[in-house]
Amino acid sequence: MTRAFLTAAFCLGFGLPATALDLDSLSDTDRALFHAEIRAYLLKNPEVIMEAVAILEERQAANQTQADVTLVQENAEALFNDPQSWVGGNPEGDITLVEFMDYRCSYCRRAHDELAGLLKVDGNIRFIVKEFPILGEESVLASRFAVATRQVAGDDAYKAMHDALMTYNGAMNEVAFRRLAETLEIDSQPIIAAMDSDAVTQVIAANHRLGQKMQISGTPSFVMGNQMLRGYLPQAAMQQIAKDIRSQ
Repeated sequence: MTRAFLTAAFCLGFGLPATALDLDSLSDTDRALFHAEIRAYLLKNPEVIMEAVAILEERQAANQTQADVTLVQENAEALFNDPQSWVGGNPEGDITLVEFMDYRCSYCRRAHDELAGLLKVDGNIRFIVKEFPILGEESVLASRFAVATRQVAGDDAYKAMHDALMTYNGAMNEVAFRRLAETLEIDSQPIIAAMDSDAVTQVIAANHRLGQKMQISGTPSFVMGNQMLRGYLPQAAMQQIAKDIRSQ
């Protein structure tokens, strides 16, 4: 443990402000005696350490929450008004939910059904998908195909392909994409031809830049209202967050 932490824990135990002691002003002998007193006190009252850790964690969580709010505010235009991202749910909803996802992410696949349930029971959520492939070449290929589907065939085709890719369990390659498109009665040829276009590359690159700004390192990651939600959440948890946002 650092000297600052031990001092803070000691002061907490005696109800003193952490600034009440200036160790630098003590002589070597007095400092050694003080350290011995800290050790003896903490061995006798170890719960003080846990109290100090709990307070530290609360402060860190509060600081992170405020930092996330600032990130959302600074990047609101790219998050909520990007014309290159598919918008579902209720386009006029009072809450916007943004998902950064990867088709090969197992937790994104679990979240897919939870999100569908959320949008079904809450008809007032605007839902935005950010293609964010980070799990290898197959992830990139899948996102390229999905983005190309939207650019070539439109929003309805994208939604159908997005759902299909989220539930598909095989290798993500051109053969699979053609089969999925055939099943959905979508012409795959122009989509395959557009996968490597600059227009598709720009969408994915912009999402990666945005994710970096938002300090997103894993999928799924969500923005709901002005909150960052990092990681998988079940439907009930998302419903509660939406309820809390509306009550503010």
